[in-house]
Amino acid sequence: MSKLQTAAFLSLTFAACATKAPDVAATVTGHRVLTQGNGKLCIFNREGAIEWQMPWGGIHDLHVLPSGNIMLQQGAAKIVEIDATTKQVIWQYDSATANGNAGKRVEVHAFQPLPNNRIMIAESGPARIIEVDRNGTLLSETKLTVDRPDPHTDTRLVRKINNDRYLVCHEGDGFVREYEQDTGRVTWAFDVPLFDREANGGHGPESFGDKCFCALRLTNGNTLIATGNGHSVIEVTEAKQVVWQLAQDDLPGIRLAWVTTLEVLPNGNYVIGNCHAGPGQPVLVEVVPATKQVVWQLDQFEALGNSVSNSLLLGESGAGR
Repeated sequence: MSKLQTAAFLSLTFAACATKAPDVAATVTGHRVLTQGNGKLCIFNREGAIEWQMPWGGIHDLHVLPSGNIMLQQGAAKIVEIDATTKQVIWQYDSATANGNAGKRVEVHAFQPLPNNRIMIAESGPARIIEVDRNGTLLSETKLTVDRPDPHTDTRLVRKINNDRYLVCHEGDGFVREYEQDTGRVTWAFDVPLFDREANGGHGPESFGDKCFCALRLTNGNTLIATGNGHSVIEVTEAKQVVWQLAQDDLPGIRLAWVTTLEVLPNGNYVIGNCHAGPGQPVLVEVVPATKQVVWQLDQFEALGNSVSNSLLLGESGAGR
């Protein structure tokens, strides 16, 4: 059996996208983590040691399938499935050439395996979300609203949150938008705030902006947003009110930099990705939302470097990401 067989397939059903609102903390003994950094894809065990690895370049999204295989990006625009046992690519889809994109500049920063062997892919450049089958046949196309078009920043993470809705982080625009599938109608939009600060370029903790990376829809109807170089996580109501915030220096001894991924665990805790934070800072932090208490962190700068943009906890059945 593959080492990943016990991993929850966190993106197979829309229930995983409607994530549980915070509850109470549970005892944390460590997590198994799939991530990428320093030219390798790897799994850390609960004690923080690497138990599996293979060479791989940078990514912005990744998923584990029910088979235990890994789906992730390869290069700028290709989505592949890796057999976790043989470490071989066994399926691929190239957005740079398929379904009308030949000759265009295309980048893929988000994708999602769906039921019935469908795959959702957010294509930056063409500014669209498509769904394809395993043969690459185009099944659905949804055009996106982009105010500042750029193939590198049109989108970051995107999730299908129910049968006909997508929740999209537009990094370049600094907006989170919810779209109706096929029509492209924007059904909800939120302008990520700068909180009365001036934008400042760069990637590290001294930079600042509204380049949001991830958004999750909570079961209470609110939206949880990782603000990227805003160095924070915010919870926003449907009426666009910020009702909870984790700011850059709220956690003792931890400084948030480019805040990327979010996972809401079954116990209500949040696991937050902390990219470009530098040595001595964790790449993942688990916090209790009500108290902002840190109950677990993964500090692997030596092994992973400073550009860990996406990670996935393994074996967390029912978590939302």
